[in-house]
Amino acid sequence: MAQAAMRKETSGGIDPLADYLGVLQMPTEHLVERVRAGFPFPELEALRVRLGMTLHEAAGLAGIPGRTLARRRQAGRLDPSESERVLRIERLFALATQMLRDGDRARDWLKSPKAALAGQTPLDYADTEVGAREVEHLIGRLRHGVFS
Repeated sequence: MAQAAMRKETSGGIDPLADYLGVLQMPTEHLVERVRAGFPFPELEALRVRLGMTLHEAAGLAGIPGRTLARRRQAGRLDPSESERVLRIERLFALATQMLRDGDRARDWLKSPKAALAGQTPLDYADTEVGAREVEHLIGRLRHGVFS
């Protein structure tokens, strides 16, 4: 998501978390426009790197079957529904990074089962919009000291 462009200056220089938090800082209307247009394929590649998984694993999280993945790679763009699912995962990663103040710890947290999510990982639980909202609520409770 043009992460480098989203870097924020702080009193001590460039905020090292800004690359991870860009999706939380973009205006909603910009995100809606980008989703409607379909994300460029490299957006999925960048998410894969952030989450430390294979392209097929990241595509699976975004609900993109293998054969479709090959077509999207060739076309260079995801469709709007796939883009929306990628955005959902990017948002959860950004929220977890904000909570933990570290991208590596956020990735590990998202991949670890949570009792509050019926023993599923936050990434698995977020395969639906309802599940993603519950993961967001869990992050909010943890940020405010309400341990679930």
